[in-house]
Amino acid sequence: MHFCKQTSARLTVDLAAIRRNHAWLAECVRGAECAAVVKADAYGLGVREIASSLADRVQTFFVAQPEEGCQLRRLLPDKRIFVLHGFLTGQPETMVEHGLIPVLNSLEQVRQWRAFCHGGGQDHPAALQFDTGMSRFGVSKDDLRAEVLRGLKPVLVMSHLACADQPDDPANREQLQRFLAMSAVFPDVPRSLAASSGIFLGADYHFEMVRPGIALYGIPPHGESCPLVPAIGLEAQILQVRTVEAGGSIGYGLTYRAERPMRVATVGIGYADGIFRSFARDGALWWGDRRLPVLGRISMDSLSVDVTELPDEVAREGVWLTLIGPQQDIAMMAECVGTIGYEVLTSLGYRFDRFYNGSSGNCLSVSDLLMAKNRTG
Repeated sequence: MHFCKQTSARLTVDLAAIRRNHAWLAECVRGAECAAVVKADAYGLGVREIASSLADRVQTFFVAQPEEGCQLRRLLPDKRIFVLHGFLTGQPETMVEHGLIPVLNSLEQVRQWRAFCHGGGQDHPAALQFDTGMSRFGVSKDDLRAEVLRGLKPVLVMSHLACADQPDDPANREQLQRFLAMSAVFPDVPRSLAASSGIFLGADYHFEMVRPGIALYGIPPHGESCPLVPAIGLEAQILQVRTVEAGGSIGYGLTYRAERPMRVATVGIGYADGIFRSFARDGALWWGDRRLPVLGRISMDSLSVDVTELPDEVAREGVWLTLIGPQQDIAMMAECVGTIGYEVLTSLGYRFDRFYNGSSGNCLSVSDLLMAKNRTG
């Protein structure tokens, strides 16, 4: 296996793990279609590679914006592609031109869509979203009385749960009841309520379609244990090692002062690459099972870690240390910086060398890939 060296950080995406995660989720919702949400460049991981790896088992994909839909259509000419934001004002023709299905989120979008279809003499497919309590996208319960909705024949009705990552929150059941009542206005139309976290709320929330996104990458909701397989690995290279004497200071603002002589490694990754500055509080990198605490502030392109306890042959320039891997997953990083896995994942930058492995058949796991790359330097 050959690995080029272009930058001082590298991201590994295990496509076979993503496929296995989708298969497991589809088994959980047996009887419902298991679509795939690949908005925001597949959560920043590369829509071309990830959508292509799922194309033999996924018939329906979701993106957020029209341009994302156009890009995905070029990759997948024969799949159903829903655009969650619908179309931009005055541009419904974009949907038809690229074979995209808009999710209509307001009465004004419904009016424009129906006028466009009437003007062309053809009904084109569209989905309709309900606002069941999140006050974000979708038509309200009162909107359902509007004249413009009479005779509308959506191919899907859907909504989104606000608190699905908190399974005991009563808002989940309240939204479910509202969704049942609102979808009854469109009998026999397929329904979709659950995204990643909603799948884990049980069969009552599955309906005819579920829409996993971040769960595809092995990130379970609310920290629960499940068979989802981590699909992401992130490493960065040691660029320099120096000895800092007791009393020496490290980094911007000289906020860290060494209490003893120590060896400090400068690692080539920083906040321009999506490593939050707050990661410096309790964050660490890893060499195997050895935890290497971050020292001082995180810079734009680098950070410092304590490598005092590492052997000399490891604490040297060119060695790769792990940020996301077997010892520290995305959920752990998110907890450290006080955010959620979604933000960590979508914040990862574009300066990494990226390695995609295992689109089908046998594959190495992320941990195996990291070990292989370390062996090859």
